[in-house]
Amino acid sequence: MTVMEPFGARLRRAMDERGPLCVGIDPHASLLAEWGLNDDVAGLERFSRTVVEAMADRVAVLKPQSAFFERFGSRGVAVLETSVQEARAAGALVVMDAKRGDIGSTMAAYAESFLHKDAPLFSDALTVSPYLGYGSLKPAVDLARESGAGLFVLALTSNPEGGEVQHAVRGDGRSVGATMLAHLAAENAGEEPLGSFGAVVGATLGDLSSYDLGINGPLLAPGIGAQGATPADLPGVFGAALRNVVPNVSRGVLRHGPDVAALRTAADRFAAEIRTAVTAS
Repeated sequence: MTVMEPFGARLRRAMDERGPLCVGIDPHASLLAEWGLNDDVAGLERFSRTVVEAMADRVAVLKPQSAFFERFGSRGVAVLETSVQEARAAGALVVMDAKRGDIGSTMAAYAESFLHKDAPLFSDALTVSPYLGYGSLKPAVDLARESGAGLFVLALTSNPEGGEVQHAVRGDGRSVGATMLAHLAAENAGEEPLGSFGAVVGATLGDLSSYDLGINGPLLAPGIGAQGATPADLPGVFGAALRNVVPNVSRGVLRHGPDVAALRTAADRFAAEIRTAVTAS
């Protein structure tokens, strides 16, 4: 298996060249309806192809949400395969938002589905859930290293329910979320220019100065747009780790479709606001 340049290095270059914006590909039923599309495989394919056409040559990262494709069965997964391949061919890095998490051989199989270089759904990075214990992710960590891919581990998520687990305090006095960040810092130790093992940290969470976000890896930041956060909020949330933040916008861009020019204009506006927030901090 040919080993690519590590994900962290490729992501750093893409962020420097294109800006850090990540646009989601979230073809849920209400968005398909807003676009005048049917909630079927044909609508899914039209939606996905349009987003890739509009975004893949200009944004650093595209993030398809696997569930919205899986709900159509094998034909939906086939659309996802095509979307991933076309997005990567056009120069975008693809983060598969599948939030997989399991143990042993099952976790290894999930990893092979998305992180093996020859897999039809091979993606540059995968979102994973560590809540069966961080060590349960070892098959995904190992395969990501082998293939030059990356992971984004759920650490401090934007949904309100996440706090009951992520803010829970362990016997050693450290929260569960802080423990995940510490594991990632260890994975990324010594990597340059950026480690390949990132955290998902919500842009809606306010002041996170009590957490050490300096993991030498990327911080995928959902919550901008429909969930209420703005690019101007990023410096206050992420502080000194701001340069490694990958802000994710989904509905705030996607609602401007199906017109390709309108989608590009919306993405360019968010990218400019993010650039202003980062450079002003």
